[in-house]
Amino acid sequence: MRKSLLWVGLLALVGTAGAQNFVWPQGWTTARPEEVRRGGTLRAAVISDYRTFNPFITAEAGNVPSILAGPLGLVRRDPTTGDWIPYMAESWTISPDRLQITFRIRRGMRWSDGRPITADDWIMTWRIHTDKDVGSNSYDSFFLDGRPITLTKIDDFTIRFNYPRTDAEAFSVASFEPWPAHIFGPVYQREGAEGIKRMWTLAERPENIVSGGPWLIESYRPGERIVFRRNPTFGEWNRDAAGNPLPYLDRYEIRIVGDVNAALAEFLAGNIDVFNPTTVDHISQIRRAIEERRLDATIKVNASPIASSQFMVFNWNKASDPFKQSLFRSDKFRRAMSHLVNRQAVVELVYGGLGTPMFTSVYPVLTQWVNPRAPRFDHNPQQAQRLLAELGFTRRDREGFLIDAQGRRLEFNLATNAGNVQREQIARLFVDEARRVGVRVNFAAIDFNVLVGQLLSTGPDRPFDAIIIGLTGGGLDWPFGANVVPCNGNLHMWNRSGQCLDPRETLMDALYSRGRAELDFQRRRQIGFQMQEIEAQLLPMIQIAGPNFHTAWNNRVGGQHPDPLISSIWGARQLELTFARR
Repeated sequence: MRKSLLWVGLLALVGTAGAQNFVWPQGWTTARPEEVRRGGTLRAAVISDYRTFNPFITAEAGNVPSILAGPLGLVRRDPTTGDWIPYMAESWTISPDRLQITFRIRRGMRWSDGRPITADDWIMTWRIHTDKDVGSNSYDSFFLDGRPITLTKIDDFTIRFNYPRTDAEAFSVASFEPWPAHIFGPVYQREGAEGIKRMWTLAERPENIVSGGPWLIESYRPGERIVFRRNPTFGEWNRDAAGNPLPYLDRYEIRIVGDVNAALAEFLAGNIDVFNPTTVDHISQIRRAIEERRLDATIKVNASPIASSQFMVFNWNKASDPFKQSLFRSDKFRRAMSHLVNRQAVVELVYGGLGTPMFTSVYPVLTQWVNPRAPRFDHNPQQAQRLLAELGFTRRDREGFLIDAQGRRLEFNLATNAGNVQREQIARLFVDEARRVGVRVNFAAIDFNVLVGQLLSTGPDRPFDAIIIGLTGGGLDWPFGANVVPCNGNLHMWNRSGQCLDPRETLMDALYSRGRAELDFQRRRQIGFQMQEIEAQLLPMIQIAGPNFHTAWNNRVGGQHPDPLISSIWGARQLELTFARR
């Protein structure tokens, strides 16, 4: 990992992948090809309905376009080593100044409608993502210090990435999934960003959704389920170690259920095949069902720390309420709120002791990146009261809530996504802690898509006070989000004014750029440590805690990773190598 950029550069110079097919390594699965049964359905569940089928306007994890595309990208990581390897590219070369990477695209790949996958698809996808009016969540990934990363078509099967400076995440940038230029290009040329945003809504007919990945949409029933079917053109160039086309499965069905407990009930009843428990109660119920032979399943507990975050974020853009805006922009206020977050209680009560408190935005599983010396404002209600008193909240009203000299009550609204039982529990714990020191917090669980809409809103007056939510994704080479840290980032969710409002925001923005440009791992790591120290003082997001990674699956399915690979980074399996035993 530390020398990954240098290693892949050397690899590109000394050898290339000669075959047109990509052979999925045997080491990625426990199943040998002769054990595999083709066909069948993998069944899963989610707790929130989908927002769109459009790959250019989706922002949430587990979205439909990411399922359709699967692993598509010029390069991908090998989970056994963490190194970048060629995927849709056959090979690459790196310029001596490391400002250009030229990829040779694998020939013979086709979209599901039979059209060839060529350089034009990457070029058009890049153009649409980098049109600010589209509002793509990937927009920020294609800029360094405000300067664009550009793509040049050399020929139909050669494409060059041009970086304005050295980039530790150069291969991560190049790993984005392409979408069909012959579908999106004509609309973009005629109607621009507005035309793109109208495409592939949830009302689109499944047969009109073109994919180059492992899946196609077979059917979608809002609030009930989505069913994917195998894309045969993907299997033309994706093969297992014995040369069999992938994926093995015929279908992938995802049920939309009310909450996590409903998903657990479906798993215990044998109606879904995979489930990631997050609490001791979940784990105990699964283990008991296995021991009592009511469920033929496997469970892996504490496979790794988590590779995501759970945090509370305050809205700095509330022009219609200057009192709250001033409060939310105060680091003293946010520090007081951090002191009211009882992270150990969250770990014990919400995650049953099987979790990890968090104090920085770096995921706990990335242990080499977590700065152990970053300041921590842990649970301390007395200190919270002192900080609030310094802000002028020294008296209480008749209901026992803090007020300032003007009689303004210390009160705000807090939301999270309905159905996420753990986040709802975290919110209620915080509400109780806040009430004890005289802070009134009005909590509501709302629809996930409404919540995301509020977070992504822009301008001087955004429609929320505080939200508890989480992030996933991020890189192993540089774990800070291109759309989170920079002040104009799409997920710079505390401040969506488009400009830095605090000098420490400006400093973090600059350090983000410095770190991403640094190719030496140790120096890059020290910059990351410095960022975490500033982040801890600024507290733009009050990190809370997360469950350790646990996973379970019904034994009617096989093809999971070997045990050493099962983690929150790589998950429990590659869907393409998963098969149904019955």
